[in-house]
Amino acid sequence: MTSPRLRRAARAVILDQDDRVLLCRIDLSAGGGPVVWAMPGGGVEPGETSLQALARELAEEVGLRLDGERPPHVWHQSATGPYAPGYDGVVNDYFLVRRPCFEPRGVKSDAELAAEHITGWRWWSVAEIAAGHGDDLFSPRDLAGVLGELLAGGVPEEPVRMGA
Repeated sequence: MTSPRLRRAARAVILDQDDRVLLCRIDLSAGGGPVVWAMPGGGVEPGETSLQALARELAEEVGLRLDGERPPHVWHQSATGPYAPGYDGVVNDYFLVRRPCFEPRGVKSDAELAAEHITGWRWWSVAEIAAGHGDDLFSPRDLAGVLGELLAGGVPEEPVRMGA
């Protein structure tokens, strides 16, 4: 039996001064999938560390520079299933980044973002996430719960482990 092929990714929990989180809108509806609101970030390329991938992805997607900053690792997610085309599942490492509210604009063009199914950005409160947004999904699925715990308890000593 072969091991599942898992896509490694680094993602940022970007919180503003009002404890709102920045999420990207990923529209998979053209392929029959859902609209998912997820943390910015992406795949770890060969030879990259998770933090190097995070810095690259944040510059590309939202225009945020880490400049050597080492944000705390707060969550570790491992899930099998149809979460990444060509893979059997994902391993996402989430890092906490605090910044004043800003308008996301990375170096990628709108066409490049659309090729990755990213169609927008929005700052969300925990209450808004908990209330839902129509048929849209959030990733991770219990985002309101884990984000609420992070805000209430602060940075954990070890990354919180979670599934889908």
